[in-house]
Amino acid sequence: MKNIFILITVCTVGYTQCLGDMNRDGIKDVLDILILVDDILDGNGVCDEITEVCVDIDGNFYSTVQIGNQLWMSENLKTTRYNNGDEIPTGLTDGEWQNATSGALAVYDDNESNADIYGRLYNWYAVVDNRGVCPENFHVPTDEEYTQLTIYLGGSDVAGGKMKEAGLEHWNSPNTGATNESGFSGLPGGFRNISGSYVYMGSDGYFRSSSEYSSSQAWFHSLHYGNSVVYRDFNMSKQSGLSVRCVGD
Repeated sequence: MKNIFILITVCTVGYTQCLGDMNRDGIKDVLDILILVDDILDGNGVCDEITEVCVDIDGNFYSTVQIGNQLWMSENLKTTRYNNGDEIPTGLTDGEWQNATSGALAVYDDNESNADIYGRLYNWYAVVDNRGVCPENFHVPTDEEYTQLTIYLGGSDVAGGKMKEAGLEHWNSPNTGATNESGFSGLPGGFRNISGSYVYMGSDGYFRSSSEYSSSQAWFHSLHYGNSVVYRDFNMSKQSGLSVRCVGD
C-alpha cells in the first residue's frame, strides 16, 4: 500500500509524464490514475493494450505503442527480478560474465543512472529463463517478431530511422534518418561484451531476441547512429548483455 501511495503522490504532481490516457477519453486526469492503480492491484507485472502503461515486478513503469499488429514496450526493460520474485544475478566479474551459463544482467559501466535511461543489459540465458522477465501478457520477442516489425516499417534499410529516438539527447551525431515515427523510441544502450567490457553506448542499440542461432549464439537486432538500417545478426555470444524490449502475447 505504501508503494501505491507513492505512485499516487508522484502521478498527482506530474501524471502526464507517468501514464497514458487510460480510459481513452482524450484527457489525462485523476481518473486515469485510479485506473492505473487498479491495474497494479490486480497483480505483479501488468501490461495490456488498454492502459498504454505496463508495470514489471519491480514496479518500473513502461509506456507501450501499437505498431501494426504488435504491441511493443517503447522503453528498455529494467527489471532486476524474474516474475516469481527471484533475483537475476548481477555484479558478475569479467570472468564470471564470460563463463555464465545461466541468467545474468548488468548495468552499463556499472553506473545505476544508466539503467534509468537505457534499461539493463541481459544475457540470453536470462531472457529465455522460464521464470520470465517481461510483465504479464508480454514476452521477449523472437527473431521472427523483430523481422515482422522491420517489414511493417518498410524493410531493413529504412525501418531503423523510424525506430530510433529522434534528436541527439542520447544518440551520437548525426543520428541519420531518425524520426521515431513508429513510436518505438530506440535508444543506443550499447552492450556488455563477452569479455565483460561495456561498449558502444551512444552509437548503437542492441536488442535481444529469444531465438537461438547455435549453441553459443542467438539472434539479435540493432540500430546505428550513422544510418537508418535495422541490422539482423547472430555474431555475438549468448553471454553478452543486450537491451531487451517486450512485445505483447
